[in-house]
Amino acid sequence: MAADKIDLEIVTPKGKALSASVDEVTAPSVEGEFGVLPGHLPVVAALRTGIVTYRQGSESKRVAVGAGFAEAGQNKLLILADDYAERQNIDPVLVRKELAEIQGKLEKVLAIVETTPESVSEKKHLIDRENWLAAQLELHGDAPAATMRPFEEWGPPPPPIVEEEDGKPSAP
Repeated sequence: MAADKIDLEIVTPKGKALSASVDEVTAPSVEGEFGVLPGHLPVVAALRTGIVTYRQGSESKRVAVGAGFAEAGQNKLLILADDYAERQNIDPVLVRKELAEIQGKLEKVLAIVETTPESVSEKKHLIDRENWLAAQLELHGDAPAATMRPFEEWGPPPPPIVEEEDGKPSAP
């Protein structure tokens, strides 16, 4: 391999989904998108569901990946993802139909006030599936209305605790 290329590999539980020699890659991490060029310093990143873009010469290509991890080295990027899809393999009609079903189920789960381990698990599963379906539609060029919930698992950070003059914490 030439030193000015990156070996890009995307692997899912079903096996190797993509192997290509590329000039640059952009991937969606849980902290935001990051790019990799030849000679990149080693890094490991947690990935969120989204679009991976890579360039070979003057041609850019995009694929959808599920949540996972990425390991970059000087001339290699390995992506381990739950799911993988290429644009030509996506049927937007079927994806939109499943997305509507998932969103209906999700509305019911989100309406439940009492949280149980089962409802929390179901909510996470439905949100993960909703994100995956939305990423496929985005890749296809038929993006849904803003429905992605990338921070649902962690939620927003709690407000800071401010101490009053008497040394007791005040309510946020």
